[in-house]
Amino acid sequence: MNDSTQSHTTAANENILPSHVPTTRHRAARWLLGALMMTAIFPSVEAGDYELGKIALSTGAKTGESLSLGDQLENLGRLYHNKDNPFLQTFWLLGRYHGQYHWARGSAANDDGYESRRIRLGAQAHFFNHLTLHAQAISGSDFEPWYNGFTELWARWTFSNSLQLTIGQQKHRFSHDRNVSSRYIQTLERSLIINMFGADYTPAITLSGQKGRFDYYTGIFSNATGTDMWKAFTELDSGYSFLSAVYYDLGKSLGTDTAFLHASYVHSDANRSATNLNRFEDGISSALILTKGPASFMAEGIIGLGAAAGDVYGLNIQPGYFLTDKLQIVGRYQVAGSSGTNGLRAQSRYERPAGLRTGDLYQAGYLGLNYHIAKHRIKLMTGVEYSTLGGRDVWTASTMVRVFWGPHSGGAFPMATMLKAN
Repeated sequence: MNDSTQSHTTAANENILPSHVPTTRHRAARWLLGALMMTAIFPSVEAGDYELGKIALSTGAKTGESLSLGDQLENLGRLYHNKDNPFLQTFWLLGRYHGQYHWARGSAANDDGYESRRIRLGAQAHFFNHLTLHAQAISGSDFEPWYNGFTELWARWTFSNSLQLTIGQQKHRFSHDRNVSSRYIQTLERSLIINMFGADYTPAITLSGQKGRFDYYTGIFSNATGTDMWKAFTELDSGYSFLSAVYYDLGKSLGTDTAFLHASYVHSDANRSATNLNRFEDGISSALILTKGPASFMAEGIIGLGAAAGDVYGLNIQPGYFLTDKLQIVGRYQVAGSSGTNGLRAQSRYERPAGLRTGDLYQAGYLGLNYHIAKHRIKLMTGVEYSTLGGRDVWTASTMVRVFWGPHSGGAFPMATMLKAN
C-alpha cells in the first residue's frame, strides 16, 4: 500500500502523522495480537489447499516430513475449509501489522521515530464455488483513528479462471511496483514515482483473469474514497480513472526459472473532489521480472504525463538474493527526472521530514536484509537508503516487523514466493 493508505481523509501521499496516543495504541495492539493468536490456536475445520482463480497454495511437505514454522503457518487465519460444501467453501480472518522504526539524517533536517505503519483487520469467504466476499478495515497510523475506513470492500464472481468480475472498493494496480502487496514488498517503501501517482483503494468495477500466458486486469475507478463507505459508493463526484494492466509469462525462454513482462496504462480524469490519482492525467509502466535459483531481478520504467508541475519519468531496479532459505539481501536503485523544475516531490515519510522537498532529478540507493521467520507470514527487515533531490540529501536507516494472516495473493515475484538458497 502506498504512503496514503493510512489516511483516506487526505489526498494520497500528503499525510501528516498524528500525535501518539499511548493508551489507545496499546489497547488496540493487544486486541490485534489477541485476534492473531486465536487464528493460530484454532486451525481450519478441514485441512486442504486453498484455491481461487490462479491462487493455489499448499505446504508442499511430504507425509512424515517435519514442517518449518512457515509451513505450519501457511494457512494462518483460515477458520474453515471444505471444497465439498456447496454453500461455503472457505472462511478466513485476515489482517496485517507492519511496524517500523526509522532514523533519517538529512543535509537540511533530521527525523526519527516508530510508526505502526499498516494495521488492517477483516474477513473473506468463498460461497457457491463462484462468489467471494472480502472486507478489510484499516486503522490510521499508530492506531489513530482506530477506524479509518476500508482498504477493500468488494464482491467477486468467478465465471472461470479467464473471467472474474469484481465490484466494490479495491486496489488500483497500476505498475508492478504498486501491484505487489505490502505483505511481500522487499523494501521500506515503494518507489518515489509510484507514490506520487496516489493510486490507492477506491470504488471500482474491474475484470480480471488468466488466459494462456496472459494475466490481465482492467477497470473503471472512482477517484475518491473516505471513511464513510456509503458516501464513497454513492457520491461518485470525483471524476474517474481507467486502468488496464497485463502480465505475460515468458516461461524459461530467457534461461531463468521464471520470467514475466508487465505493462500497464492509466488515464485519470480527476476534479477538485478527487483524493486519489489527482496529479497525472496519464501513466505508463513496463517491467521485467526474473528469478533464477536464489536470485531475483526486477526493472521497471514509469512515466507520468499531464501534471501541472511537469511530466515525470523514472527507472526502478531491484535485485535480490537469498543467502539462506530465510535470509535475503535486497537492493534498489531509483532514478527519476521531470520536465518541470519542481516536478518531483520527495516521499512524505522519512524524506520530507528530513528536509528533501522538490526538484527535477531524484536518485536513491537502498540496501537491506530481510529475515523470514515464517516465510512472508512473519519477517524482520532492515535497510539503509541514500536519496538526493533538489540539491539536498538524506540517509535513512530503518528496521521493520511484518506480520500478516489470511489468504495469499498469487502473481509474479515476490508475490507469495520464497526462493531456495544454493
